[in-house]
Amino acid sequence: MTEPLAALVTFAVVATASPGGATSLATASGAQFGYLRSLPLIFGIATALALLVAVSGTGLAATILAFPVLEFAMKAVGSAYLLWLAFVILKAGSPAAASVSDKSPIGFFGGAMLLGVNPKAWAMAVGVAGSFSGISDNPYALAAVLGSVFAIAATLSLSMWTVAGSFLARIIRENWQWHVFNAVMALLLVSSIASFWI
Repeated sequence: MTEPLAALVTFAVVATASPGGATSLATASGAQFGYLRSLPLIFGIATALALLVAVSGTGLAATILAFPVLEFAMKAVGSAYLLWLAFVILKAGSPAAASVSDKSPIGFFGGAMLLGVNPKAWAMAVGVAGSFSGISDNPYALAAVLGSVFAIAATLSLSMWTVAGSFLARIIRENWQWHVFNAVMALLLVSSIASFWI
């Protein structure tokens, strides 16, 4: 059991630390609001990912993805949501443009929704459940292991990206630099939409 578990941990760390929509959002949130105010976003994304992977371990996610209409609806809603988030990031400006306390970071449910309507995340979760099903014969034990590993990996990885955003905020001083940073973060988020449809 040690080898498959080590492989699962490695996969979870790589999957959650790789650049994508969630990491772009965490970086932007860290730059705008700092680490502590971004924690609800981090926990929302990590919780949703853990639940997706756990649900996949029980076989439910494969059943959901078997319906093309549902998968298309998830892609459409997920794309619209990411476009909206990208717009929010793009128009954010610098933290000094308005009082930071006047702005609200994307919270727990916003982060959870990012994963909940992401068909790429669902497909990855189904793949993980299939690839690491040898960890346990009991689907509920498998779900618990998969969910726990991904919850921890996502929390740590997203924390790393959020802290990186916080450090970037110390370097970025001018309004034009904030506009460029926000545009890059928004473009990265929009580019992650392509992965839904490919």
